Amino acid sequence: MSDLLRAPAEIKYAEELDWLESIDDSPKPFSWRLSPKMVRLFVLGSERADGLDREVSQKWFGDRSFVERSIVTLASDRGLLLIGDPGTGKSWLAELLSAAISRNSTQVVQGTAGTTEDHIKYSWNVSMVIAKGQSRESMIPSPIMTAMETGTIGRFEELTRSTSDVQDALISILSEKYISVPELDGAGGENIVFAKPGFSVIATANSRDRGVNDLSSALKRRFNFVRIPVVTNRNSEAEIVRFRTEELLRRHSIELDVPPTLLDVLLQSFADLRASAAAAGSDEEKLESALSTAEQIGVLEDAVLHSDFFGERTLTARALAASLVGTLARREPEDLAILNKYLHGVVEPRGKEEGGSWPEFLEGGRDAIAKLS
Repeated sequence: MSDLLRAPAEIKYAEELDWLESIDDSPKPFSWRLSPKMVRLFVLGSERADGLDREVSQKWFGDRSFVERSIVTLASDRGLLLIGDPGTGKSWLAELLSAAISRNSTQVVQGTAGTTEDHIKYSWNVSMVIAKGQSRESMIPSPIMTAMETGTIGRFEELTRSTSDVQDALISILSEKYISVPELDGAGGENIVFAKPGFSVIATANSRDRGVNDLSSALKRRFNFVRIPVVTNRNSEAEIVRFRTEELLRRHSIELDVPPTLLDVLLQSFADLRASAAAAGSDEEKLESALSTAEQIGVLEDAVLHSDFFGERTLTARALAASLVGTLARREPEDLAILNKYLHGVVEPRGKEEGGSWPEFLEGGRDAIAKLS
C-alpha cells in the first residue's frame, strides 16, 4: 500500500473488510461480500451498541438514511444516482459502497464530452483482430461490462457530463441487463454478454452541471436518486476536515499539530462566505468556488504542507489565510474583491472584538491579496 499514491478503499481498508466478512452471519444479497448491515457499518463506523470486539472507523460523514437508501437501491434492479454539489462526498461514498459490496471500486467510467459508447460497452484489440479476427478473446470489455460479467458494482462518474448517445446506451444496460455484440457470431450466445446477479451501477452527477447534458426521462426512471446535501452541521464538518487532514499527515509522515482554534477559524470563515454567497444578488457577487467541505479540506491541506515544507513546522493563522485566498481566488479581480470585502467587513471587526487568531488571519489574508492584485 505504501507504493500507491492513493490506494482504493478495498486495499486501504482490506484488513477491516476481511474482519467484517469473517464475523458477518447475516444474509447477503446475490454475490455481495458483506450483508447490508455490515456495509452500513463499514461506511458509517461502529457504535458501542453494535457490541463489536473492535472499533470500525467512520469513513463517510453524512445522514444515515442516505447510506441506507443507497444500499437498498443496490440490492434492487435499479441503478443508484448520487447527486449533489461539488465536494459533498458523492464519489467517496460510491467508492466505499463498491469496496464493501464487491471488494472492487475500480470499475469506473469517467463521464466527459469525449466519453463514447465504447467506454461503457466494449472495444477491440486491433492487433489481435488483424491476426485472428473478432472474437471474445480480442474484445476489450469496458469497466461496466466487466462488472456485468462478474456480478459486481460498476461506477459512472459525472454522468451528466457525457453525451446523450452514451446515456442512451446506458438505458439499455440498466433495463435489459445485457450487452449485444453484433460483430460476433450468434452461435452459443457468444454475441450477448449477460449480467450476473449482483450487478448494479452507481452513478454520480454534479447538480451544478444541470443543463450540460440533462438526463432523459427514460434514464431517470432506471435510477433511484439520492441527493447528497452540502454539510452544514459544524460538528460534522469539523469531523470530516479532521479525518482527512489526519490521513494527509500520516501519508506524508508529518508531525504537525492542527490547533483547534485554527480549525474553528477555518470553519467560521467558510460559514461566513457561504452566508455572504446566499445573500448575494448576482453571480458576480459570489465566489466562483462552491465553498464545499472538499475545498475546505484543500485549504487546510495546502496550509499544513506549506507550513511543514517552508514554514516553522507549525500551522499558523497567517499560513491558513494565505492558503484560503490562494485556493478560493479563481477569478481576477472579482474573487479578490469579494475576499477583500470579507476581510475588512467581517474579519477585521471580529479580530478587534474577539482577538485570538483572527488578527493574524486578517494580516495573512491582506498580504496574500496584495501579492495577487
